[in-house]
Amino acid sequence: MSVHPPRYPLLLNPKAKSEKGRRALKFIMAHATRFAIYATRSRDEAIELARRFAEEGEDLVIAAGGDGTLNAVIEGLAGSETALGVFPTGTMNVFAREMGIPYDRLENAMEVIDHGHHEEVDLFAMNGAPFVQMAGVGFDAQVIEETTWESKKRFGPLAYLFAATKVLRAPPPILKVRCHDGRELEGVALLVGNGSLYGGQFPLFKKADNGDKLLDVIVFKQTGYQLVKDSLAGLMKGGIDPDSHGDSVEYVQAAGLSVTSAEEVPVEVDGELWGRAREIEFCSTGRTLRVFAPRDPKVKLRYALLKILSPWRD
Repeated sequence: MSVHPPRYPLLLNPKAKSEKGRRALKFIMAHATRFAIYATRSRDEAIELARRFAEEGEDLVIAAGGDGTLNAVIEGLAGSETALGVFPTGTMNVFAREMGIPYDRLENAMEVIDHGHHEEVDLFAMNGAPFVQMAGVGFDAQVIEETTWESKKRFGPLAYLFAATKVLRAPPPILKVRCHDGRELEGVALLVGNGSLYGGQFPLFKKADNGDKLLDVIVFKQTGYQLVKDSLAGLMKGGIDPDSHGDSVEYVQAAGLSVTSAEEVPVEVDGELWGRAREIEFCSTGRTLRVFAPRDPKVKLRYALLKILSPWRD
């Protein structure tokens, strides 16, 4: 008697209109007997569906979409024993790249799930919102906030550059940072990494390890030209120098931290705008997230090289 493979809940972002999104939908429908497919209409619906499946005791939920869809599913699974499978169908797919999950063909991503190997990833939260990759306070979040859907459609990636030019002209906020171990810093912008990658394919947090129970924190102390210079230098060199403790940028590791500002500042989580706040708390949830990932280090190495050598592959 033949044994049928398990049928997994799959949460799909139906709004993806790119060629990659169309190819992904074609693959999913061609293998529809492997999945219970749910086309989510909103972030909140994706969160609630993932939470429901976790409460029902599903072993695995697959997120098919970009980083926004993935973050929503992670929020729904947070605190549960349900594992996450990833079908990278977005533009950046930062977390998939971090984990070495194939993002060129969904057949390969499906093989990762079928092989059954999973890894435990630290699950942190920002003001209660779970994240696994990174978050930003100030400059990069404000760039996301200022970049409209219309400008992205019209100008593509250049839309972010136009928004950045506008943000750099505005007076920066003053951010006071206090690590849970008592260290205090001050700056105008902040990036917090659980993984090493930022903005898609670019290693920025050199010491990051998403299983070490620590966050990597980069504090930018100066705005304008110096902030841009420090950011681009880090991206071009494969990451900000972990020994940076100078006048313009500082790199620290912390189990948690709080950020305060006299004015409300924008915050982004895993590349999605979260909102604005005066008080921001980063802390461990005390849990890990089980993620299906390649067991073979050669496979991970291949996709690690692709994420660096082919930044515009997608």
